[in-house]
Amino acid sequence: MSYIEILKQYWGYDSFRGVQQDIVESIGSGKDTLGLMPTGGGKSITFQVPAMAMDGTCLVITPLIALMKDQVRILREHGIKAAAIHAGMKRDEVIATMENCIFGGCKFLYVSPERLESELFLKKLPHLKICLLTIDESHCISQWGYDFRPSYLKIADIRKALPGVPVLALTATATPRVADDIQDKLGFGRRNVIRMSFYRDNLSYIVRNTDNKFMELKHILESVPGSGIVYVRNRKETKETADFLIANGISATFYHAGLDPLVKDERQKSWTAGKDRIMVATNAFGMGIDKPDVRTVVHIEMPDSIEAYYQEAGRAGRDGLRSYAVLLVSPGDKRTAARRVSDHFPKEDFIRNVYERLAYWHEMAVGDGQGCSFAFSIGEFCHHFSLPLIQTDSALRILTRMGYIDFADETDYSAKLLFTASRDELYMLHQDSVTEKVIGTIFRMYSGIFTDFTYIDEQLISMRTGIDRHKLYELLCGLQRQGIVKYVPERKTPVITWTRPRIDAGMIRLDPEVYRLRMEEFKERIGAMVQYATREKGCRSSMLLEYFGEKQKKPCMHCDICCSKTDSGMRYGERQLIADSILKQIDNYPERPDAVFSLPFERGKIDNALSFLVQEGMIMMKNGRITSCK
Repeated sequence: MSYIEILKQYWGYDSFRGVQQDIVESIGSGKDTLGLMPTGGGKSITFQVPAMAMDGTCLVITPLIALMKDQVRILREHGIKAAAIHAGMKRDEVIATMENCIFGGCKFLYVSPERLESELFLKKLPHLKICLLTIDESHCISQWGYDFRPSYLKIADIRKALPGVPVLALTATATPRVADDIQDKLGFGRRNVIRMSFYRDNLSYIVRNTDNKFMELKHILESVPGSGIVYVRNRKETKETADFLIANGISATFYHAGLDPLVKDERQKSWTAGKDRIMVATNAFGMGIDKPDVRTVVHIEMPDSIEAYYQEAGRAGRDGLRSYAVLLVSPGDKRTAARRVSDHFPKEDFIRNVYERLAYWHEMAVGDGQGCSFAFSIGEFCHHFSLPLIQTDSALRILTRMGYIDFADETDYSAKLLFTASRDELYMLHQDSVTEKVIGTIFRMYSGIFTDFTYIDEQLISMRTGIDRHKLYELLCGLQRQGIVKYVPERKTPVITWTRPRIDAGMIRLDPEVYRLRMEEFKERIGAMVQYATREKGCRSSMLLEYFGEKQKKPCMHCDICCSKTDSGMRYGERQLIADSILKQIDNYPERPDAVFSLPFERGKIDNALSFLVQEGMIMMKNGRITSCK
């Protein structure tokens, strides 16, 4: 069956889009491939289609557990066997999943990167018939990437254990330097990058300078109808901003990592369905969003990098209609951005102090602790030792990069359930039909639930019973209040694992590659973001593309700079377009410089562009002749 036939049969599409087919054919021919595809570019098709044409299981590594579960569900709905292994699963569940794959019962196996180093996974891996290794969010493997995750470095070892298996690395954001590093880390035989243009013709990038960001936000959302996302930097600001919008008649809700999983799920569904127009969120909101009609994405503060900004802004206008990505800038933002360097890279003595306090917190003696894991509340930890939150978080991440600990700030834990009432007692109780249906379904799905806590899949129970997730949650909480069960809801819990025995804090040495060089890299990323926010010439879209190593052919004509007016009344973008046409004409026909006056623009505008080029020192005009100054 051809790739097009597979695409049509399972996904209902008649053709690929963008660079999908190029990536599919590259993988199909056995080549290691790095696919650079902007957010919403259809990454999943690029590995799912070729894998369906191969014999064996496609191993997909992704850090996004919610997205992992969604993709497994969607594949199953298409009649394709798929499974996932992630934190929160019991050992016997992992074994059952792996055994099912070994005996050919699974076409796609999704695995979180943290699972790659588990003894059980490594023991079973040689028995799996892997046909394709796919790494999503592959920029996380690069020390120079904006979202480096140490757990991704384990993928290189997995690669070595799968000789001859092609690798597809996927990311939406990578500079040329990061793209090279990804290929080096994954052991590509030869460079092979297939990139989709980062240009978004329907997305207008706007920078607004203002002394009152809330009022400017209100003005923007009143001027542009439709759904929107407002990004803020911390959890407190999500509620404050949402409250301000609601008070001004704009329907809004808020989202951050600290909310209960069911609350987050409800709010995302409400926003996706259009019940809440605006989602105010930290950067915890975004991965896996499938809402094509977002008209506006507003950043109240500058992100830490162009990569983060481009990815978050790119959640607007996936349906191809005109949309806006707006960055609000106030006079003090440049100084605030500069302070983030010291926040993200605190002094060495502070990092050692955090390590020592952590040992006290976990009552860890020198020489002990390797392999021990603890649920961790950074808020309680900082409060107890009077430590600043942001710098402490950064110190823990630096210690993680150096291998002393592993700080996983969003570890998913599935819900757990234990029946404390016996079967006989349950039969004597008269429950309503819905409760009896739920209890009966749980009994059929899980064994040993009367003897020990058992991890349960609330989403699957909800699907099999036809009961809404929130109603299921309330029902199980009610059973717990009656003393019938003990119930621990699904949650995300930060976890710290001691990856080495504890040492004396004075012996900690900061690796220059982890600390100093990464600090310089962070300064560069912050600097690029500040430059984008403060530049007054050029084209916003061109600036973003240039950062990712792509040259834009012409000004976008719809960003704030392109639409602003020159002293002569021309739009900057129009003048730049004409100036570029003049330079091209001179380069192509140097013997006929006067031909620029035959270009399809008004003569007055051509004269204006010529004057601009002379002032910029790019051309010379003498005795009626035009020459390039290159």
